[in-house]
Amino acid sequence: MPRIDSIDVACYKIPTDSPESDGTLAWDSTTWVVVELKAGDKSGIGYSYADQATAELIASNLSTHVKGADPTDTPSLWITLTRHIRGSGRPGVSSMAISAVDMALWDLKGKLLNTSVLNLLGAARQEVEAYGSGGFTSYTDDQLRDQLSCWAAEGMRAVKMKIGTHPDRDIHRVQVARQAIGDAVKLFVDANGAYSRKQALYFAEAFREYDVVWFEEPVSSDDLDGLRLMRDRAPAGMDIAAGEYGYDAFYFRRMLQHQAVDVMQADGTRCGGATGFLFAGGVAEAFGYPLSAHTAPSFHSYMTCAVPRAFNVEYFHDHARIEKQFLEGAIIPKQGMLRPDRGRPGFGWEVKRQDVERFRVRF
Repeated sequence: MPRIDSIDVACYKIPTDSPESDGTLAWDSTTWVVVELKAGDKSGIGYSYADQATAELIASNLSTHVKGADPTDTPSLWITLTRHIRGSGRPGVSSMAISAVDMALWDLKGKLLNTSVLNLLGAARQEVEAYGSGGFTSYTDDQLRDQLSCWAAEGMRAVKMKIGTHPDRDIHRVQVARQAIGDAVKLFVDANGAYSRKQALYFAEAFREYDVVWFEEPVSSDDLDGLRLMRDRAPAGMDIAAGEYGYDAFYFRRMLQHQAVDVMQADGTRCGGATGFLFAGGVAEAFGYPLSAHTAPSFHSYMTCAVPRAFNVEYFHDHARIEKQFLEGAIIPKQGMLRPDRGRPGFGWEVKRQDVERFRVRF
């Protein structure tokens, strides 16, 4: 088996198609960190939606620990990478850096063995449900209505919108969303931790009128007691979801031990790549919880088809837009379902370098 002989790290700052905001943040661009590993005549691609500092950490630190390694030894390399960021701290930038490298390793392994990552992992299912996610608080009512209704018309069975920036408008916006998608499509809301506990309780009751069945991060995901309060007191049929800021298996274990959520979320671009997402799936399995994948739909379509407890993928507007534009082989939902391409080696994608080059940030 050829050894890894080079690693390339690129960082792209890609403008949004319109201003975006959620309950606690506003932004006008998305940063995409892309890693390419080469071994012999094959290359593997991994990525994360992270800060430029993530790319810098990969280039200055992690790259030295993968050169010369056997790319099929993904568990060993994952352990090596986690050990060498100990001084930088595991959460945040360090874990997102490991995520991009680990994803590239799995892609490279599949290409060297000429088989899909899903074939390497084994499939629990052939396709997984996608839910449309956007509905930013910066949107006008018309923008909100148009985006959500388009997803519903395309066959998505659930859509999610942002709330929390202007609480006095949230009930109105939820009403607009429900009218746009009709009664047959599930409506999810995401406050990104914007509410206090009492506010969150109030809105959970108010949203019941519009059949909201998923309330994500009603309070901060660090407030496990507050999430548990919401889980205990939210209306019947309304799931409390959180976990996108989990960077290791211990985080997920604490959340489930606390019985803080109904649905555990995990993001492989943050929690350690494909290897880390498998660990999150193991925690969900051990506690008997459903697992939802946060954003990065082209990557997570493969992982959720392999993990038994996984049941849906967030088809996040920003990431879906970037992947469709700049990833050859991006997974696009059909009638609301994501189906990985098992006929293509690795994750089945290549970066459209010429198309995305104009957004490259030098470091």
